[in-house]
Amino acid sequence: MEDLTTYTDLFMEFVFSYGPKLIGAIITLVIGLWVIKTIMKGISKGFEKREMDPSLIPFLKSLIGTLLKALLVISVMSMLGIAMTSFVAILGAMGLAVGMALSGTLQNFAGGVIILILKPFKVGDFVEAQGYSGTVNSIMIFNTILKTPDNKTIIIPNGGLSTGSLINYSTESTRRVDWTVGIGYGDDIQKARQILLDILTTDSRVFKDPAPFIQVSALADSSVNLATRVWVNSSDYWAVYMETNEKIYNEFNKQGINIPFPQMDVHVHKD
Repeated sequence: MEDLTTYTDLFMEFVFSYGPKLIGAIITLVIGLWVIKTIMKGISKGFEKREMDPSLIPFLKSLIGTLLKALLVISVMSMLGIAMTSFVAILGAMGLAVGMALSGTLQNFAGGVIILILKPFKVGDFVEAQGYSGTVNSIMIFNTILKTPDNKTIIIPNGGLSTGSLINYSTESTRRVDWTVGIGYGDDIQKARQILLDILTTDSRVFKDPAPFIQVSALADSSVNLATRVWVNSSDYWAVYMETNEKIYNEFNKQGINIPFPQMDVHVHKD
């Protein structure tokens, strides 16, 4: 009976000593989370009013939200009487261990910061990197999300993306379209050149300056190759490229210009 009384007294002492702190910490945590949520909404509206680069918004929101929540947790723990010096030392040791274990993740975080500072690409650009190509959908803290032309989602870690080679097809407003057009040996080069020139000059999307370039680039095994190059707006690149291929095929057939293709002659010898 005495033991029960002793435990009861200890429990009541604990409740009276730490109960108010615990209740206060819980109230602080709940109110703090609500305040952080309100602050993040205000920050989002502020970003929209300032018309900030869409690439930066998700990154900054995640970073600010994480820092605010970390500060709230530290404040709550201080209210509970936890010695923060010891806690910081423990966090430092844990941070070192976690940092070594998550070195790749930290590298991706650093890569995200580098991308947002140097801006080798932005949301909406069409890029090719790490063996993938697509339109940049969003730039997050640890990775970048691409959308392919056939609507696939590709997630690329920022670490490799910030240090590896990258092609940005959206940087310049104009692009050069290249074809290698093969004609048969014996065909009239000048006639083929004129057909190509007529096709290109009648297309309003093809620039007149620089003028279309059409010259013999190689005397190949089975064809005379004409290097054909024009300049267009970047948005017209694929349409001009594909439609011109079809026009070349139709006009060459119509005007008797041969387009060589691989052939094999088989000779049968009778004994």
